[in-house]
Amino acid sequence: MKIRNLSFLLVVALGLSLSATARADYEESDGSYPYQSYDSGSYSSGPYASPQPSAEEPTSYGSRGDYASRLPQQISPPGESLIVIDPRLHVWGAYSADGRLIRAGLASAGANWCPDIGRRCHTRSGSFRIQSLGNGGCVSSIYPLGEGGAPMPYCMFFNGNQGLHGSNAIGEGNYSHGCVRVSVSDARWIRYDFAHIGTRVIVRSY
Repeated sequence: MKIRNLSFLLVVALGLSLSATARADYEESDGSYPYQSYDSGSYSSGPYASPQPSAEEPTSYGSRGDYASRLPQQISPPGESLIVIDPRLHVWGAYSADGRLIRAGLASAGANWCPDIGRRCHTRSGSFRIQSLGNGGCVSSIYPLGEGGAPMPYCMFFNGNQGLHGSNAIGEGNYSHGCVRVSVSDARWIRYDFAHIGTRVIVRSY
């Protein structure tokens, strides 16, 4: 009887330990759990595995089907509008306050390596808030180095110099200096039909 009770306690303890590990995979930097079905370890292989970034920027969109299928259609209600960026799946998604996926599209985040500055350019993962809303004439004050002027239509900065903006140079990989690039039409929609100052942006880990 004692052995059976001991076995039961070990099973319970193991279950609690695994549960804590699963919560850690879902937890955001502010301690919330916006996803109900996001598996942080399921994209290392298979059709949506992240490709190795190329030194050359793409000039056309990828063709892997419906981007909305890469994200949960419903998450735990965040109580506010929410934008999710997933650098591994190369996708962005806009969620309503009740946790419903409204729109999604292709996204290219910061590259593993930027030759012109000689370092990694990852978009920082975590939870942020949009700090500014730009129009179609947004341009970079930094890139190209020494010149600036790179087009960033409908720029929306959420973490210092890192922002979300439209671009014609996106694809199934991460290619930027740290910003999140989406199609120009998607950026316009986010800017005028979804985002506002303070809109929450979650960048998932690489």
